[in-house]
Amino acid sequence: MAKMLKDTLKTIEKYKSSNPHYEELLNILEEILILREEYRHNMNENIFPVDETLIEKKVSGGLPLVDFSRENFDLAEPKKYFLALLKIAEMQTPSETREFAQKIEDGTIDFEKMIRASFIIPHEEEISEEPVDESLDLIELFLEESLRPALEILAEKYGKVITESEWSEGYCPICGKEPKIGELKEEEGRRFLFCNQCGFEWNFMRIKCPFCSNEEQQTLAYFTIEGDERYRVDVCNVCKRYIKTVDFRSTKEEANLDVEGIATLHLDMLANEEGYM
Repeated sequence: MAKMLKDTLKTIEKYKSSNPHYEELLNILEEILILREEYRHNMNENIFPVDETLIEKKVSGGLPLVDFSRENFDLAEPKKYFLALLKIAEMQTPSETREFAQKIEDGTIDFEKMIRASFIIPHEEEISEEPVDESLDLIELFLEESLRPALEILAEKYGKVITESEWSEGYCPICGKEPKIGELKEEEGRRFLFCNQCGFEWNFMRIKCPFCSNEEQQTLAYFTIEGDERYRVDVCNVCKRYIKTVDFRSTKEEANLDVEGIATLHLDMLANEEGYM
């Protein structure tokens, strides 16, 4: 993991030079990754216990290993990590962040309810029509990150079993979160979806919407940015959802999708402007 972190930090430094517009966000990501490594070493592996006798049934039934809508978990350690992450935000908005952190600590704001709410997929009418905020919602980012070390442990432990099971759903088999970004790999251009929540990556049909399962080619499309076809946005004209896709096959580079998620925020804005959610 230490080598992976070192490689990721090198990638971030490279992107700061090529994407100075995102330097502030990339600096934040850098701090998050260092803090993640620290907390991961001390994270209790039993925060999200998995009944191994039920894995096969869950996967075949399209159920993720961890179900935040049905199960109760002790989130004391993720909450502690979340409060540590808020220290990063204090550099931008000190008074607001301290006030928010205090409400989390004293229970005025229920951390567990916030976590559960983050797994609820909003209905179309609940999604804002305003363009994506290029600065990102740091609270949303930190909420997602607060579970990452513990869920990452599960992804590594059961990833091989999931891969061999040929999971075919558009949401993560580990935690049930929807993907925001994916990647085309190998000579035949196999498509993999990436879960920012737990870091797991799984193979998914190329001509299929991961959100509504639409497979009608005439209603599935994509657009790229002129001059850099390594990045594209796959869109579905049935559910009006989109997902960003990275294709580094021609450059032989290894994509780090944590970093790419930040470095491609302009694609989120473009997709939003075109009416996709």
